[in-house]
Amino acid sequence: MTTKNILALLSICFCLIASACTPIDNEQTKTPQRFPITSPIYIDTVNYINYVADIQALKNVEIRARVKGYIEKIHIDEGQKVQRGQVLFSISNQEYKEEVLTANAMLKSAIAEAKTAELNLENVKLLVSKSTVSKTEQDMAEAKLDALLAKIEEATSHKATAELRLSYTEIKAPFDGIIDRIPYKMGSLIDEGSLLTTLSDNKEIFAYFHISEKEYLDFSNGILRDYSDDDSDVTLILANDTEHPHDGSIETIGGEFDNSVGSITFRARFPNPERILKHGASGKVKIRQNLKKVLVIPQKATFEIQEKIYVFVIDKDNKVKMKSFIPKLRIPHLYVVEAGLNDSDRIIYEGIQDVKEGMIVETDMISQKNIIADLAKE
Repeated sequence: MTTKNILALLSICFCLIASACTPIDNEQTKTPQRFPITSPIYIDTVNYINYVADIQALKNVEIRARVKGYIEKIHIDEGQKVQRGQVLFSISNQEYKEEVLTANAMLKSAIAEAKTAELNLENVKLLVSKSTVSKTEQDMAEAKLDALLAKIEEATSHKATAELRLSYTEIKAPFDGIIDRIPYKMGSLIDEGSLLTTLSDNKEIFAYFHISEKEYLDFSNGILRDYSDDDSDVTLILANDTEHPHDGSIETIGGEFDNSVGSITFRARFPNPERILKHGASGKVKIRQNLKKVLVIPQKATFEIQEKIYVFVIDKDNKVKMKSFIPKLRIPHLYVVEAGLNDSDRIIYEGIQDVKEGMIVETDMISQKNIIADLAKE
């Protein structure tokens, strides 16, 4: 072996020995990282729940024709406000006027016949008293008068019916409201029962919505138990995600659950003085739910794996462990804890993306009250 090869071999050995003597830089020799931690706390808070609502006017009726005829005049226009008793449509009424005249003539004729029969009865009674005619003649005269009096009643009924049918040729508003679409135009021939328009009174509106049986039971000790109180005010969210300017209140609760969908119907009433809301509109009812002494943690301290939600907790030796919990509901920036955590747990608040289970860490405790106050400002 040449001197050059010996020197090269010695150089390689020296490098290997130097490498073997160098200390290994692993996580055990690193300075522990420092993380802010906090603990779950019990607080009183509120939660808002939205339910899809079916909006209906306080009154909404179809205006239909009650007699057949031609529309002679339309006194209103679509979208117009009308008052109770205002004439909306006039239907041709000549034949109905003639019916009234005929019925009136029949009534007068029946009255005249009855008067004649009454005079005849008086004469018969006089003759009977003188024994000129038998009592049978008087009975016959009385029977004839009774028949004519019944005829008067029949004629009176016919007259009233004719007058009522004549009154149907003028269609009036049953209450104050707004006219909807008018499908027929002046001169159209309509049948009895034809839909002429729809009238809505929307100075107040009803919002019908459905909640599940579980939610109903969850709320039964809260606002829904005393849904007539002022605390039960609810908000209506319109289709453009703006709030209706007037709060409403839950007015009625259905008497039974719909087994097909497992829900019960609620009805809320909202003022609508500006007439913004229309019958058939859509929206969402927002209900305030008061939460008393619930355990909460910040959402940013949590992460999800395979549909389970976890936090990193710190044990007494400052070692990191993963711990799952069951959330009851989610409110802005916070989870309400149903099970899995308690107020003595220490959880990592920030920097969870840099944490691994089993790490030894240093901690800085942060009051969650301060955290909640900061989150409320966001």
